[in-house]
Amino acid sequence: MSEFKVFKVGGAVRDALLGLPVNDTDWVVVGATPEQMSARGFVPVGRDFPVFLHPRTHEEYALARTERKNGMGYRGFVVHTAADVTLEEDLARRDLTINSIAAPADWTGNDNLEDLVDPYHGQQDLKDRVLRHVTDAFREDPVRILRLARFAARFTDFSVAPETMELMREMVAAGEVDALVPERVWQEISRGLMEARPSRMFEILRECGALVRLLPELDKLWGVPQRAEYHPEIDCGVHAMMVLDMSARLQAPLSVRFACLCHDFGKGTTPADVLPRHIGHEQRSARLLLQVCERWRVPNDCKELAEVVAREHGNIHRSHELNAAALLRLLERCDAIRKPQRFEEALLACECDARGRLGFEDAAYPQRQRLGNALKAALAVETGPVAQTAAQRGLKGKAIGDAVSKAREQAIAAYLEDGA
Repeated sequence: MSEFKVFKVGGAVRDALLGLPVNDTDWVVVGATPEQMSARGFVPVGRDFPVFLHPRTHEEYALARTERKNGMGYRGFVVHTAADVTLEEDLARRDLTINSIAAPADWTGNDNLEDLVDPYHGQQDLKDRVLRHVTDAFREDPVRILRLARFAARFTDFSVAPETMELMREMVAAGEVDALVPERVWQEISRGLMEARPSRMFEILRECGALVRLLPELDKLWGVPQRAEYHPEIDCGVHAMMVLDMSARLQAPLSVRFACLCHDFGKGTTPADVLPRHIGHEQRSARLLLQVCERWRVPNDCKELAEVVAREHGNIHRSHELNAAALLRLLERCDAIRKPQRFEEALLACECDARGRLGFEDAAYPQRQRLGNALKAALAVETGPVAQTAAQRGLKGKAIGDAVSKAREQAIAAYLEDGA
């Protein structure tokens, strides 16, 4: 029991060294057995390897462990824990050097740096702003490619060490990325979408060759031209990344960011002889993104919003040309009457699309307010009295619904006449 030692590891130490807020702390225990942990009041919860809940704080404490590869993918590991597994051995199995620094349990981030255990020079890589793998064991877990790409989206001024990029390319060539399960792909992609500059995640994945395996619908967009008078950046892949970063700039929720990612997939399937025009790309985008959602098991709220945005973003952009009847039809196609909050998110995604263009980053997007107010006008109609009046006139079924729609159209028209 005398060798029982507890260390802070991973992100808590990294973020403290970077001067960032520390939200969660990972703990590793060296020199202990599961029996000793239980004797101290820790509650076992780990399924794949020994993890325990602290009796008071309920934080997770993991026993130091080593891992040995025995199959494809991130599940193909044999885990070994024992009281003689050293802290250095535990740190060696971690993904990046900046995540392989340990500190004494009572280290606050302001204490002496010599108290840190840093066998793989993570502090130097923090200073140099480099994402570097710890050991060659990095190649054994393809999730680490996604994690590195996600960290690149978070730490936007960090570069990827050349030897790490080469290692990731080798992993892709060996088929490791193909063994990833949908849940882990979506987990990492969704977290990366919420980082400060999400485009970097996809740029890193593209550079190492993983993007064409994981998301060929997006990978196809690079090198595809579009009309320069509408898209001064021309390249569809460049535009997709600009839209995505605009969604981060506007602090959009995950569902909006995913919609931004998917909205132009159809441009990658435009026949070469009609380029740089992309007639009908909206419907193609909607079909392609639904395939992605099925492949990654994307949550319904993200899937449904992305489908609306892909299908209707062109019509929303041109909505200033529409009269009251056409605006109502647009609202109905978007199911905005029943789901006004989702429509607000669709409008935000469309603003990101409009401003995610070279030279338009700070441009106004009046369509968002105009359509939002049109929806408010439609929702303000008291449908009960309208339906009752229609029924008293002998109307039934669809005819009553048409009367309600007509009242909503008139309300939208009144809003437009008031100077929209």
